[in-house]
Amino acid sequence: MSPATASISATRPISTSLQHATGGLAGFSREDTGTETLVRLHGTFDALSAPTARPALDAVVNEQRSPVAIDMSALRLIDSSGVGAIVSLYKRVRAQGGQMSVHGLNGQPLAIFRLLQLDRVMAC
Repeated sequence: MSPATASISATRPISTSLQHATGGLAGFSREDTGTETLVRLHGTFDALSAPTARPALDAVVNEQRSPVAIDMSALRLIDSSGVGAIVSLYKRVRAQGGQMSVHGLNGQPLAIFRLLQLDRVMAC
């Protein structure tokens, strides 16, 4: 496994990645512009990668960022842990009066969001 990396600059991009034992890449990046936050997910967002992203997602809530946009256009696979992390973020952002939207759903992640009817709850 490769270690996670993080970097902070004026626009505060934060990225983490790890190599799964299966060889799949899980990735996460965050970009802040003013009060808006864009979170990009790529590869897989599953039981191995969701715990790595959770501290950064918690920071989005703790910093009361809004609106929050999740870009899933490069996400190949999501499991219940990944869905749980996104739903948790959504509920906490909304509880603070913020807005969150999900963009770029396709393939397996889109099928999961439709199956769970999350595409109806979250602005997709």
